[in-house]
Amino acid sequence: MDETTLRSLIAAVQNGEASADDAVTELRRLPFADIEGASVDHHRHLRVGFPEAVYGPGKRPDQCVAIVGELLANGTGAVLLTRADDDQRHACVEVHGPATEAGRCLLWRPPPTDQSADAIIVTAGTSDLPVADEAAITMQAYGINASIVADVGVAGLHRLLARLDEITAADAVVVIAGMEGALASVVGGLTGAPVVAVPTSTGYGTSLEGVTALLAMHASCASGVTVVGIDNGFGAACAVARILT
Repeated sequence: MDETTLRSLIAAVQNGEASADDAVTELRRLPFADIEGASVDHHRHLRVGFPEAVYGPGKRPDQCVAIVGELLANGTGAVLLTRADDDQRHACVEVHGPATEAGRCLLWRPPPTDQSADAIIVTAGTSDLPVADEAAITMQAYGINASIVADVGVAGLHRLLARLDEITAADAVVVIAGMEGALASVVGGLTGAPVVAVPTSTGYGTSLEGVTALLAMHASCASGVTVVGIDNGFGAACAVARILT
């Protein structure tokens, strides 16, 4: 339940359009609902401004179905399932119907997009696109307008410079890069917007499955670059949501 829905419920009781019993029924599942193996957090939107997401790995398909179903049945906002495997995806779509899909994530009930702020997601290479897709669909779930500029890494810096006006016009930038992670410093030195950097596990031997990019981004000489964990497109999108909403 979000703040708008709660205010509408209170107003309905005040105006006699709903009874106290109706309100109690609506509120009974706050702040969370216990289902098998999970405590589904209906109160998160009220606390932090955006709803709980469902993390797929480690869950059985039937658990994903149950948790998504609880959020759909007893909430009004977007419902996001992240990093779903094929079995989880098929089970949830079969029960809950089609969803918007990107980066192994599924989104039901996407909200209207807030046109007052724009985010842009910049990737160093095409191999970083799955992480970018995860970030983009997460921002969509939170009503943030986001676009992707792909494959503009520092190995061909002219590609980035050709898109520079587009990047510097954004209100927030997510930079996604593997290898040595240099793109985050470059973009951080070119725009005054908040920059959230995502190291990816893309790269050759000494990239150490993203550790090299992670450390390089933390050591960036561009002031104020924020860094999330390796391959964490979801976390980057949540950081942008906290900044812009």
